[in-house]
Amino acid sequence: MITGEIKNQVDHIWDAFWSGGISNPLEVIEQITYLLFIRRLDDLHTLEENKANRLSRPMERRVFPQGNDAKGRAYEDFRWSRFKHFAPAEMFTVVDEHVFPFLRDDLAQQLGNGDSTYAHHMEGARFTIQKPALLAKVVDMLDKVPMEDRDTKGDIYEYMLAKIATAGQNGQFRTPRHIIQLMVELTAPQPNDVICDPACGTAGFLVAAGEYLRKHYPNLLHDETLRKHFHYHLFHGFDFDNTMLRIASMNMLLHGVEGPDIRYRDSLAQDHAGEEEKYTLVLANPPFAGSLDYENTAKDLLQIVKTKKTELLFLALFLRLLKSGGRAAVIVPEGVLFGSSKAHKELRRILVEDQKLDAVVKLPSGVFKPYAGVSTAILVFTKTNSGGTDFIWFYDVEADGWSLDDKRTPLLSEDKLGSVPCTALTDDEYAMNNLPDVLARWPQRAGAERNRPRTAQSFCVPKDDIAAQGYDLSLNRYKEVVYEAAEHRSPKEILADLWKLEDEIQRGMKELERLFG
Repeated sequence: MITGEIKNQVDHIWDAFWSGGISNPLEVIEQITYLLFIRRLDDLHTLEENKANRLSRPMERRVFPQGNDAKGRAYEDFRWSRFKHFAPAEMFTVVDEHVFPFLRDDLAQQLGNGDSTYAHHMEGARFTIQKPALLAKVVDMLDKVPMEDRDTKGDIYEYMLAKIATAGQNGQFRTPRHIIQLMVELTAPQPNDVICDPACGTAGFLVAAGEYLRKHYPNLLHDETLRKHFHYHLFHGFDFDNTMLRIASMNMLLHGVEGPDIRYRDSLAQDHAGEEEKYTLVLANPPFAGSLDYENTAKDLLQIVKTKKTELLFLALFLRLLKSGGRAAVIVPEGVLFGSSKAHKELRRILVEDQKLDAVVKLPSGVFKPYAGVSTAILVFTKTNSGGTDFIWFYDVEADGWSLDDKRTPLLSEDKLGSVPCTALTDDEYAMNNLPDVLARWPQRAGAERNRPRTAQSFCVPKDDIAAQGYDLSLNRYKEVVYEAAEHRSPKEILADLWKLEDEIQRGMKELERLFG
């Protein structure tokens, strides 16, 4: 989460665009994104320079080539650290006539992968700032925004998205990072996985999966086969919003993934020939507002379940995309868990009877505020096509470390937030952040968790009980509430006390009357 100071910096940048004549929020975000990206490219180039200097050898991977471009401008001038010191008019010329053409036409080849997703999405990159003074002002402001931490960029995006009037409409909003981290930890990505998010947005799930792999498999990139798989075959993200696709591909590149498969795809409308049973892990938080017409819905999804509801169609899509043996952690609105329509029941039956439903993790209803207050849950399942569900593990997350109001302020210090906090939590702190406890209990779901009573925060329910309840997957259906007996005084005792008080009042009134004569 970004600090109030950074928020103020972003607010001032936003105001500068507005006062400079760019009032379309999406256009503002795109231009800021390009400039942040150009700055990051310079940081990557500097890292390579420093590495080469330390090892006393030539740079292995240059972002900016040596020499001049076709118009005679030195590539060295394309670097943020250099043009930020230029006069406004010269800076504008460099960015408009040299840097943006370089991004569109030359950068992908320079990075050694001319067919990359990134190159595809940069084809339409447009520099729309019209005034040199505005560019100079924005560059100066952005230069003061701290970008050393990888997550900062994502948090700045999130803050920007909150400023768009359309954010939150059509069910689109950014998934909190700590919830993404929890889902990634629950599924534990492997180096040979093929991961897909069919509604990827800014690619938060794919970035987190990549970070997980780097952390748990530190030698991953030393193996040539695994390295190639990591960069070009492991990550797949679809979306039908070109701005999101551009941001997602940049985000992946900035997190060190050279050739992710980020592409335009209307996941619910297009048939999935070539995509079915291709992926071993699906991580997603798809938009779950609204419904589609049958004629605009992929026919292969309607074969699984005939419905117009997007949240159910996305569940059918996940089953379609997964290989047999593939697993998924996806967020669904709570209505999916207990909806009474034929389609709701059939999809839940498929998950329980035909596949292996591992867990239902109920999230607190404020987890997506300020965008939405909708109640949601994480479904964790494995595609088997032959069943395998014996018990389903339920966990009731009551606190995620942040206040559940619109402000979403942290309840703990930063080192104690998230599902894998840097510092161990006390019992009182666990009550404010349940996520580490979710991960602690998750491996025990086939053992000790089976013995927990249904009054506990987590417990297991046998498949037969689920089937007997019409495949209802809402946690409250199975959780037992213990009522504590409360002892109350009898009405006669209370009345006696009231009469006693009344007598005291009457005596006091008479005494006052006597004093005043």
